[in-house]
Amino acid sequence: MTVLIAGAGMGGLTLALSLHQIGVPCRVFESVREIKALGVGINILPHAGRELMELGLEEAIDATAIRTKELAYFSKHGKQIWSEPRGLEAGYRWPQFSIHRGELQMILLDAARERIGAENILTGHHLADWKETTSGIRARFVDKETGKDLGTHEGSILIAADGIHSTIRGKLFPHEGPPIWNGRILWRGVTYGEPYLSGRTMIMAGYQALKFVCYPISKQASASGRPMINWIAEREFDPNYQWRREDYNREAKLEEFLPWFESWKFDWLDVPSLIRNAEYAYEFPLVDRDPLDRWTFGRVTLIGDAAHPMYPIGSNGASQAILDARVLAREILSHGATEAAMFAYEAERRPATSDLVLLNRRNGPEQVMQMVEERAPDGFSVVTEVLSQQELEGIANNYKRVAGFQVEALNAKPPIVPAPPVSARGRPTLRAAE
Repeated sequence: MTVLIAGAGMGGLTLALSLHQIGVPCRVFESVREIKALGVGINILPHAGRELMELGLEEAIDATAIRTKELAYFSKHGKQIWSEPRGLEAGYRWPQFSIHRGELQMILLDAARERIGAENILTGHHLADWKETTSGIRARFVDKETGKDLGTHEGSILIAADGIHSTIRGKLFPHEGPPIWNGRILWRGVTYGEPYLSGRTMIMAGYQALKFVCYPISKQASASGRPMINWIAEREFDPNYQWRREDYNREAKLEEFLPWFESWKFDWLDVPSLIRNAEYAYEFPLVDRDPLDRWTFGRVTLIGDAAHPMYPIGSNGASQAILDARVLAREILSHGATEAAMFAYEAERRPATSDLVLLNRRNGPEQVMQMVEERAPDGFSVVTEVLSQQELEGIANNYKRVAGFQVEALNAKPPIVPAPPVSARGRPTLRAAE
């Protein structure tokens, strides 16, 4: 029986492709009428990049994405704190991709339309409610813009991949309230700027209260040959500051944050110039939600930001949604599209992502910048005057361990989704009845 997926973001589309890979029919429902290439840059870490490559998407991703070479942390004065290789340069068998979020969503969408059929991706369908039946689940959809009832669809299970404002999570946890704001706001933009450092470097500069992040995200260049660079300016506010509701599509006002970065002109990067020359920029308050004690309710479970929205620290949001989808597909291959599959998926993924949500609240590997600011606010000559090599390496390695992408462990790990058994007709077959 068909798996119903609410949401056509990273998690929902990766799940659709994964289910097709193992021979399980599915249908995807998206609230918006037209899926557009919106957003800014994201990173796909090697453990998630591996999964997309095993779905046969390497060529499409490589056509636009940048294979990240290194990650480097800097002080607010532009002095290097820590640098480490990333992706293939770090010894992984798979690259780290930096890519425009909208471009990746379109790659996943195009592949899903081709493989599961465009008729199985229904846009303008907002999930209103659902009920369990004797044989599965029945979900009702409406047009969110008009309120028109669009009828019901039946399936074996329902997967909530509908993001941080998940309708399904809201119905399962009606008293949870809005996402939790931590006092920081991000302004995220894209600029055709001058190459810096290796040309494939992701940098983070500053400290907790004031931070700047940037990295190239596309092989597409401007007419003058300048690369497309994604950047994030972050500032911490007083807890009483009246912030606007988070929305990736709220246009940023440069005058509200540029003055705080006017002096950040390093010999290797001109931050204020990068901000001023943005093609576009959005405002996004930094929010997450508390980890849940369960995701699965009968024939319904949560994945991606519906399950574990986290701060965009350590480049893990999209990567974790991709891993959710792959683990869930593996369990469906093993148990069929059943409650047993969803409980097995949750048993693996919920503890891991809960730990990551809490670690990101403590700034994850970016805490090295805060430690430098606290110990040497006026600057330093050599970083080891401020932080020992053991401290630097320990912080970096601990985050990789929690996030699940230590080099040796990942390289030795078998595929999440094994090649499914094949029937006499050459089709993938489930190991347990749906």
